Parts: sequence; structure tokens; C-alpha cells
Amino acid sequence: MRVLLLGAGGYLGRFVADRLLADPAVQLTALGRGDDADVRFDLSTGSPGALTRFLDAVHPGVVVNCAGAIRGTASELARHNTVATATLCESMRRSGCRARLVHIGCAAEYGPSQTGSSIAEDAVARPGGPYGVSKLAATELVLGSGLDAIVLRVFSPTGPGTPAGSPLGRLADSLRRAMQHGDSELKLGGLGVQRDFVDVRDVARAVHAATLSAAQGVVNIGTGHAVRLRDAAAALARISGYGGTLLELEGPPAPRHPPAGEALAHGHLAPQVPYPDGCGAWQQADVRTARDRLGWRARIGLEESLADIWMEAACRM
Repeated sequence: MRVLLLGAGGYLGRFVADRLLADPAVQLTALGRGDDADVRFDLSTGSPGALTRFLDAVHPGVVVNCAGAIRGTASELARHNTVATATLCESMRRSGCRARLVHIGCAAEYGPSQTGSSIAEDAVARPGGPYGVSKLAATELVLGSGLDAIVLRVFSPTGPGTPAGSPLGRLADSLRRAMQHGDSELKLGGLGVQRDFVDVRDVARAVHAATLSAAQGVVNIGTGHAVRLRDAAAALARISGYGGTLLELEGPPAPRHPPAGEALAHGHLAPQVPYPDGCGAWQQADVRTARDRLGWRARIGLEESLADIWMEAACRM
């Protein structure tokens, strides 16, 4: 099976590439903006005609789209997530390859949900920020394209390679700096948020399963269990061996922007920002569709994911 992977250099894309390369039946070609791509092409600025010609030349059986952006202005997010997906769908419709499309969506498309509920794929999507809006628009383009397509709505990916700017990445970095500087207290805010954390390697398994499946439409990819960020922070502190005290602030901390390189002294606040996905205080996936249609379920527990996050953070000490 010839697979064309877009966004192989990104957080999810790297693990998807590893998973697909481990399958001897897969012949993988990576297309992207980075030097490590087999073919250089920017979906957000490239022409559909050029991509159509490439598809006709390579003739993949499956196209996996992990490309996109999670940060930036509204216009940048629209360009990298929505316009790029429009270019891909148009190119695939023009092409004679008739490939299947596996598109990576995200749970931010749903927006806020009721505490205690599990979000199913038929829930009304009401994204709470520009990122979720740009990804929902991309999903709608895929679903309306007429292609043989599946959208994997990934909940909160974590594990090795977790970006330092993500909530769990920031927690690990705060712990690392507290240990480096001998801080006996670490003050944290915003730990009441609950999210469905799914390991990035399990996400890669889901993508692989989707390439082999005939399932179409939207499929949630999560664990089916929400975890409070407070509990994740406590587990990460235990894994790291941090001997100090985690102090949770009642409300959001006052903004503080220390100069580059300044140590977090005793009593100083770890940098905090609101949880970035615009989904409110609670999010949990209903994962029955993934089980029934892909034969997939999450295997890697949060403790293992957190241990891998800490291992990478500790290497920077």
C-alpha cells in the first residue's frame, strides 16, 4: 500500500510516520515544508494543480493529512488548517488516483461540553476559539468533498514529544526549573480543567487502523476518561521525584513575565495561561465508534505518557 503522509515533521506526524514505516506492507512518501520531507510542498500556499500532478505521478492508495497549525493568529490558523485542507481536497478530487483520505481533526472542534458528559460524534460542534473554528471548517470541507474520507477527531494528545508550550509540557518544565533552583514550593493555577488525554502513540495506531478501514465520517480518538489537570500535576511531581509542595491557586494567577533566564525563586509563580483549546472546564470522548468501526482503543495509560514527558524534560536539566 502506497501512503502519502502530509505533516510528517509535526508532533503527531512523526509518530504516524514511525507507525506506518513499521508496517512492511506500507510504502511511505512524506510531503511537507521541512527539509526532512521526501518532497517539499506547502499546502497553505501551494497550488491545487501542482499537487494534483504529484498525486497522479505517485498514485497513492491512501493520503494521511497531519499537516496544520495549533498556534497563530486567526488568519494564520485559517490558512494552515482550512485553506490547506481545501487545497488537498480539490487536488484529490482532480486526481485520477482515487485515494482514501485520513484527515486529523481535533476535539477543539466540539467546544465546551457539559461536565460529566461524553461527547459523541453527532454532538453539535460549537468551537470556542479560532483554532477550533479553523479545524471544524477543515473537517466540513473533508466531509463535503465526496472523497472516500475519514476524520479522526483527536482529543488531548500527550506522551513523548509533547510540546513545551502545551499544558502538560508547561507543568513538566515548571517542575524541572523548580528542582533546578531548589524551590520548595511551586504555585500553579488553572488545575481544575479536565481533559481526555490520549497518548500520541495510540493516536498513531488509530491512524494506521484508519488507513486499513473502510469507515467514513468522524471518529473520536480518546481514552473515554477525563483526567483533572491537578491529578496529572500530582502524578508528574511524583514521577519526577519533586520533594516540594504543589500549591494550587484559587483563581488564575496574576500575569508575570520574568526576564529570560531568571530563576523561579521560592514563592514565585510558574507561568500559566488558560487552557488553549477553548473547550471550557471539561471534555471527555465517547470512543465507541473507534472501537466498533476501527477495532481501536487506547492502550497506553497516562502514567506512562507522563513518565515519557518527564524523561524529556529531565534531559534539559
